[in-house]
Parts: sequence; structure tokens; C-alpha cells
Amino acid sequence: MLSCGDDEVPAELRGLLLSDHGPARLRVDPSVRDVAVMRVLRAVLGVELADVRAVLRTVLSGDHSGTLPEMEFLARELRAVGIAAVAARPQGLSEARHRDDVTT
Repeated sequence: MLSCGDDEVPAELRGLLLSDHGPARLRVDPSVRDVAVMRVLRAVLGVELADVRAVLRTVLSGDHSGTLPEMEFLARELRAVGIAAVAARPQGLSEARHRDDVTT
């Protein structure tokens, strides 16, 4: 989990963001150099060396998810070292939630 300033995002707030807006996924080009991505994952997420390969697999497969601010922060850190990365919500999820909010 990413942090907010010097502290982690409170679990309650993170849960609200996920329930209200749904998860966002981190997308990176699967042809990127593993070492460069792992270096950023370790620095940003605090992932131990023994666990970073598993996180890398979720990133490269498009399964790494979290709140949109978390994924955008990670994408920015990857872009800062030359890795093409974007944070995105599944297509249609935001629009469907917005329609529900407007009609209720």
C-alpha cells in the first residue's frame, strides 16, 4: 500500500475509495526490463527482495490494482525512470457508477 505523506492511507478511507470508485489497475508494457520495474516496486511499495518477483508478475499481467491515486502514483514513479505506465479503471465502471449516482 502506498502512503499519504508520511503515513499510510487509513484503511477506512482506502476502503471507501475502492467501494465508491472501484479499483484501478496499473498497466505497463510487458516488454520492459524486469530489473527496472522491480527497483521501482521495491522503492515505492517497500517490497522485500524475496517478494518483488511475485509483485512484478501481477504488474506485468495487468492484475496489480488499488485506488486510482495509488496506481497513478506508482505509474508516475515508473514513468520517471523511463517506463511507459498508466493507471486505469476497467472500461465502463466509472461511467456506470456515475449514472447510478445521478439517478438516485
